[in-house]
Amino acid sequence: MNRILILIAVFTSLNAAAQNVHKCYTHEAMLHQEELTPGYLNSVEESFQRAKTSVSTDRSTVYTIPVVVHIVYNDASENLDDSVVFNQIDILNESFRRTNADTVNMRDDYTTIVGDSYIQFQLAQIDPSGQPTTGITRTNTTQTSFLGVGGSPAEGVKSDADGGIDPWDQSRYLNIWVCNMQLFSTPFLLGYASPPNNLPNWPPGSADNLSDGVVIEFEAFGSNNPNTLDLGGGPVDVEGKTCVHEVGHYLGLRHIWGDGDCTEEDGIDDTPNADDQSNQDCDTTKNTCTDNITTLGDLPDMVENYMDYSAETCQNSFTLGQVDLMRGVLENERIDLISGNPASISDVGEFEFNVYPNPSNGTIVIGNIPNESAYLRIFTESGKLVKEMTINSQQKIEGLPSGLYFVQLSNEAATITKKLVVL
Repeated sequence: MNRILILIAVFTSLNAAAQNVHKCYTHEAMLHQEELTPGYLNSVEESFQRAKTSVSTDRSTVYTIPVVVHIVYNDASENLDDSVVFNQIDILNESFRRTNADTVNMRDDYTTIVGDSYIQFQLAQIDPSGQPTTGITRTNTTQTSFLGVGGSPAEGVKSDADGGIDPWDQSRYLNIWVCNMQLFSTPFLLGYASPPNNLPNWPPGSADNLSDGVVIEFEAFGSNNPNTLDLGGGPVDVEGKTCVHEVGHYLGLRHIWGDGDCTEEDGIDDTPNADDQSNQDCDTTKNTCTDNITTLGDLPDMVENYMDYSAETCQNSFTLGQVDLMRGVLENERIDLISGNPASISDVGEFEFNVYPNPSNGTIVIGNIPNESAYLRIFTESGKLVKEMTINSQQKIEGLPSGLYFVQLSNEAATITKKLVVL
């Protein structure tokens, strides 16, 4: 049976009682795109097979993806604080690097086939015009919900003309839009993602109507979100895993159950088949399909996998096969994201400054400052801005906690960023 790649995918963590929430927009999104560009479905399947042939098993290099988060809001509750964005970036990093505390909950059946993807995320520090940025944009909109605005499912959020915001260069930044996608005040979709838009074997124009990036319902973003996510059957636990799932799609992964029954699969050899999504539960007793995973034999349904629809409380890992595919996509279709572009950490301009001592015990001196005034900003590894000031001479900074930082100095002509380690 022909297996259609589910890259344009919608992740909806559902409560079984939530009758008004669309379980998944994948099928409709694929059919909609096929109507716009006949031949799309076959081409996407071909592109997935191409990606499989270029999977990377070399995990020695850590790839850093620059991220811009577009907060598009109609009222104050949708205008999420920077702290929620920082929290979601931290969750992405913990999940993709497998440093999340809940990995201890992984069943013994799977411990040998899950692992670190060596992929991490950082809020962009340089915008497309070369200017310093926090990696967060904010757009006040007249749209009360983007569901169905600008095309299916919520493409209007990606367009200035429709009340959203145009994307930053999609070859150099992972664009994440956070907005309202509710129907009658209940979330209809929690998120969706698009495939790479530069695959050479896609029909011309196949990505023209689905702008590249990730869209997340504002109530499902981050684990410290002050809003309560209620899908019609009471509050649902939100741990930031919706965004993890969607970025998995953005990097080429399909739903773990292959969006079908036991005759379908996700194209990854070490993920067990399932006859359906887990649908917001963590039932570790289910084994809905018979298969043979590498040398492990027939394994139960993997509710711990980020690409299932299980509850966020039980999701904690990607398999090594999924890791290899995502890294292969980064090394091919999305290579510009990791090719040393100025989106995150890069020198723009010719002036120089010093940061010492480095490594430091928490106290540093910024020296060799340009004669004119310069603007100093210090970011954590996840992109959180922790210090900013205008300086025109040597500057002492104290009290930095242990960690990796990026010290950025800007003037009218240039921006320079340096790494700092605090022990």
